[in-house]
Amino acid sequence: MRWRAPLTALALALALSGCASSAQGVGYYWQSVTGHLRLMNAARPVQEWLDDSQTPDALKERLLLARRIRAFSVAELGLPDNASYHRYADLQRRAAVYNVVAAPALSLTLQTWCFPVAGCVGYKGYFSEADAQAFARSLPDTLEVAVYPVPAYSTLGWMNWAGGDPLLNTFIGYPEGELARLLFHELAHQVVYAKDDTTFNESFATAVERLGGARWLAQEASESARENYRVFDGRRQQFRALTRSVRGQLQAIYGESGGDDEQKLRRKAEVMGSFRRDYETLKTSWGGYAGYDAWVTRANNASFGAQAAYDELVPGFLALFEREGQNFNRFYDAVRTLAEQPKEARRTTLRRLSTTTPAQPATPAHP
Repeated sequence: MRWRAPLTALALALALSGCASSAQGVGYYWQSVTGHLRLMNAARPVQEWLDDSQTPDALKERLLLARRIRAFSVAELGLPDNASYHRYADLQRRAAVYNVVAAPALSLTLQTWCFPVAGCVGYKGYFSEADAQAFARSLPDTLEVAVYPVPAYSTLGWMNWAGGDPLLNTFIGYPEGELARLLFHELAHQVVYAKDDTTFNESFATAVERLGGARWLAQEASESARENYRVFDGRRQQFRALTRSVRGQLQAIYGESGGDDEQKLRRKAEVMGSFRRDYETLKTSWGGYAGYDAWVTRANNASFGAQAAYDELVPGFLALFEREGQNFNRFYDAVRTLAEQPKEARRTTLRRLSTTTPAQPATPAHP
């Protein structure tokens, strides 16, 4: 699975706002701030990389592609025209950060951690994988825990004065359509951010990435890039359908009022066993493609709960885009209005929209 996270998980906002102590501990904020500053210091303007004779040609091609995608994000999707994604950094590691998520044994509801300014989120991020794993081990045995790599995160626009969020080696090599979607997703976080509502924020950004990615592929990508992405995304959609079904089965078990916990745990184990067998069948149909193996091996309530944050409200956002005439600026205004409402009110609106508005076309109209 491909995960992203706004920098709220790293609590940089706390340090920038002067909050250097809380239940999270000074050490956590220190690693957040120093880790991000090291990332920022490693970044150079894209043009410098292009002008450097030591830059590999393959990287130059990807940077030029990213530059085209960034311009497209402004002209076609109405995303912010600012300093973000005009610089590049090679972090010499496989992920920008590592997120820790946790959930009880009989629930998909994620443990949350709360920060001044940023609010409460369902994950906690670390720049060091070892630190993330150490924190995961420190959590109570009553929680199921997952640690996963995150290729990119958003500072929500707070760091544009210092150069903005950079392109990174952790995602610059993604397939063309996936690179476009990732950039659209992260930029969407700079458009709207609702405090204390990870699912709303991630589902909104996922809706923008899907709409924008479809438009990029239809208007800008080569036929070979579209075909490669068709195969790539086809596998992803099949995997998401499988995990969505499993989430539904687990939620049904956990939500039952009758039955003891031991019985629920046995039924949960049966569902998870069936999930892994069904995944092996999918792999066979994919010719042995193993891109989701690590996720399936680690799969537990925490990983299923984290996945749900990116999917749950997407249909409602896509329906809202339709309601606003497929106009991105009007769509963003409508989402801002929703973000000002109480959490349950905005979710009720999105769920109602998802059942009353036709699904959006694959290639939406211009804004």
